[in-house]
Amino acid sequence: MEHLVRVYNEKDRRTLEWLRKHVGDATIAAAVKRCSGGKPFLSSVCRQIGVRPPDFPASNRPAPTATGEEALAAIRGILAAQAGRASGVIARLH
Repeated sequence: MEHLVRVYNEKDRRTLEWLRKHVGDATIAAAVKRCSGGKPFLSSVCRQIGVRPPDFPASNRPAPTATGEEALAAIRGILAAQAGRASGVIARLH
């Protein structure tokens, strides 16, 4: 069914799975045909069918790790240094 609707993330996948269980593929396909344009968003399909899916969490992301936080700090440092050099170059041009 993902070939008929826009599925961008895990929440969309769970919503589509819920729709398939509760209304069936034929109902989803008919609702997609009633939507104008290309691949519709799942919210448009739900409106066409007249259902409201449960609120699924966006994702089950793990907690940040010390290694990840250190890597992000290093990246931020690199970006800040590059931004400082770029502003110095611009100042010299004026």
